[in-house]
Amino acid sequence: MTPTDIPDRARLRSLTDILDALDHSATGESVAVRDILSEIGVRSFAPVILVPALILVSPLSGIFGLPTIGAIFMFIVTLQKLIGRDHVWLPEILKRRRVPSRRLKKAVEWLRRPCEWIDARTHRRMSMLVSRPANIVTLLGILAICMVMPLLEVLPMVTSIFALAISLFSIGLLARDGLFTFLGYTQVALSTGLVWWLMTGAGG
Repeated sequence: MTPTDIPDRARLRSLTDILDALDHSATGESVAVRDILSEIGVRSFAPVILVPALILVSPLSGIFGLPTIGAIFMFIVTLQKLIGRDHVWLPEILKRRRVPSRRLKKAVEWLRRPCEWIDARTHRRMSMLVSRPANIVTLLGILAICMVMPLLEVLPMVTSIFALAISLFSIGLLARDGLFTFLGYTQVALSTGLVWWLMTGAGG
């Protein structure tokens, strides 16, 4: 893939665009967060939130500590979006974090088919759920999920299902598609119910 194959950062309007950017960043033995950020662009908040969420939905979520790092990453970016910054800032300690390129490319390939399916079905609808006030509530919801995700890393796959909720929220923000925002809230409710069952019903 050549640089001309990568969409303009200002036009990262689909999941496929984002996966292409991730794939292009995965050169060498490993890829740093700063390299991924460079491909996506620091003014694209929804894609920057969506990338770690997608990674945590993929098999890469099995890397110990990655869900916690991803949650911190998403919390910082979401908070900046909420307070109205015009570009993403990350501390150097996060920008230096690296992921093996081979594993990132495998995760991208694993995500391609479902992301292409979603891209074919996103369009502007249910605008009330992606209005400015509604987006503030959505961003607050993402912050809340990010705060609890590190505590849930000991429960197998639970961080992935919460990351799926953040992915749905981010798709809603990116495509201005309120249906995906609604699905995000539905996923949060289902995920919360599953955690409650694991911590109470399953143990009893």
